[in-house]
Amino acid sequence: MTHYNPKDWITFIFRFHKSDTFRTLTPMMILIGVYSGLIAYLEIEFWQLSENSHVKNLTIMHTTVGFVLSLLLAYRTNTAYDRWWEGRKLWGSLVNNSRNLAIKLSAFLKDENDITYFKKLIPAYSSVLANHLMNDETSMTLFEGLDLEIDHHKHKPNQVASLIFKKVNNLYHSGKITGEQFIIINAELQSFTDVCGACERIKNTPIPFSYNAFIKKFIFFFVMTLPFGFVFNLGYFVIPVVVFIFYVLASLELIAEEIEDPFGYDTNDLPLIKIASNIKRHVEDIM
Repeated sequence: MTHYNPKDWITFIFRFHKSDTFRTLTPMMILIGVYSGLIAYLEIEFWQLSENSHVKNLTIMHTTVGFVLSLLLAYRTNTAYDRWWEGRKLWGSLVNNSRNLAIKLSAFLKDENDITYFKKLIPAYSSVLANHLMNDETSMTLFEGLDLEIDHHKHKPNQVASLIFKKVNNLYHSGKITGEQFIIINAELQSFTDVCGACERIKNTPIPFSYNAFIKKFIFFFVMTLPFGFVFNLGYFVIPVVVFIFYVLASLELIAEEIEDPFGYDTNDLPLIKIASNIKRHVEDIM
C-alpha cells in the first residue's frame, strides 16, 4: 500500500509512479490516437464530409450514452471501494480482537508456558491468514518453540484457530480458567474464523463476469465512435481529446479492478503483512 500526503497536489499531478494508470494505458492511448487521426484524415481530406453531414449528429448519441456510462463507472468504482473498505474494517476488527484476547488471557493465566503459547499463537493467526489471502506459503518459524505441525495441504487459518481453541479448552478442563472466563473469551475466539470467512468471501467472489465485460465493451465502442462526430468541431484536435477521454474512462475501470480484491501485492492493496506485524508487537507487549 502506498503511503502519501493527501494534501500534496504537486506530487500527484506531476509524479507517475510504477502503478499509475497512465503507464499501463500508454500503448492503448497511442493506438487510440492513431485511430482518431486516421478517422479525422478520412472525413476531412479523403471523404471531404461537410458539417451538414448526418455523421455530425453522432454527438447527440455520445451525450446521452456518456451520461449512462458515467453512472455505470460510478457504481463500479463505489462497489470496488466498498470491498476494499470492508476488508480494512475486517482486519481492524482482527487487530482489536487479538489485543482483547491477549489482555484477557494475560489476566487469567499464571503459567508462563501457557502465556508463551498464546504469545506466539495469537499473532501467528494473523500472519497465517495474511499469507493465506495473498496465496503465499506460511513460514514455520511462526511456531518455533511450540512443537506444532501445520498441514500445508489443508486450510491453515482454520488449523491455527483450532489449536487456539483446543488450548483454551484444555485450560478449562485442567482448572486453569473458570467456565465464566471461558465464556468471556469465546467471542474473540469465534471472531477469528468470522474475519477469515468474510475476507475469503471478498477474495473469492469477484464482480460478475457479464457486468465486468459489458463495461469494458461499453468504454471501447464509446471511444471508437467519438472521432466520427467530434471531428467536425475539433478537426485534428480530436486526437488529443479522444485520447484524454479514453484515459479518464479506462483509468476508472483499472482502479476499480485493482481495489476490488484488496488482498495482494498491488500498490493500493491492504498492508496485511504490516498489520500482522503490528498485532505481533501489541500481543507481545501485552503478554
